[in-house]
Amino acid sequence: MLLAGEVKGELARIQPARACDRRAELLGLLYGSPNGALRTLDHAIARTAVHLASRLGLTVAPPRPAVPERARGGRRHLVVKLDRSALGTWSWDEAPACDRRAFLRGVLLGNGSISFTASGPHIEIVLGDSDAALELQRALASLEVRALRVERRGRQVVYLKGQEEIAVLLRLVGANRGVLELETYRVGRDVQARLNRLINAEEANLARTVRAADRQLSAIARLEADGGLASLAPGLREMAVLRRQMPDADLDTLAAAIGLSRSAVNHRLRRLVELATDKED
Repeated sequence: MLLAGEVKGELARIQPARACDRRAELLGLLYGSPNGALRTLDHAIARTAVHLASRLGLTVAPPRPAVPERARGGRRHLVVKLDRSALGTWSWDEAPACDRRAFLRGVLLGNGSISFTASGPHIEIVLGDSDAALELQRALASLEVRALRVERRGRQVVYLKGQEEIAVLLRLVGANRGVLELETYRVGRDVQARLNRLINAEEANLARTVRAADRQLSAIARLEADGGLASLAPGLREMAVLRRQMPDADLDTLAAAIGLSRSAVNHRLRRLVELATDKED
């Protein structure tokens, strides 16, 4: 299964050809960051922000660690400081489709997290401002992508859980390999589910066949013990002999062996059980 980091890596490698797309993606990277600073743990995303700003002619310093390096510790955020006002105003409603896609790609890179688990894919976009979260939710809805929103530890989380919604979003932002892997995963999961249903149905049919055969063999044994087997009609005696010869066979196999229809075999076996039950009564 494709790793979440590989999806972001694919997005970070996209280089918008037009200045308007570069601007929209950079605005997406800074979305929800009122101070104009991008914070990220991913070096590729930090480089993307610097590259986009440089291509737009903006002054941008190299990424810097958010806290001083220590001798020991885990990963630390990188900070890319930009002059947000230099990018001017931007409106989702007035932007063309290509700019919208670039903007969403930036939002997903700068604020999003992607996970692929056994329960299915999941995307979260964490924002500090409720107005920004509502605006993003509205923007996604305009593209027929249903996103939900929840508050978590004082932060606004816009999230997608549905397979179709996530596939649509990944396709919009240009994660073509991610979409392909997601579809491959979905097909594989569906095939496995159908296979499991077939196996379960086969096991259930086998269990029913075994239980029925056990009842029939017990009935034949009782009829023989009571001396009633020899007095049965030739067809029933033939059926009793065949069942003993083929104790594990299903109705179709018995029918093929004796040259009768499946329903005729079932009727004779059921009649043997009824006769044995009548003798007990």
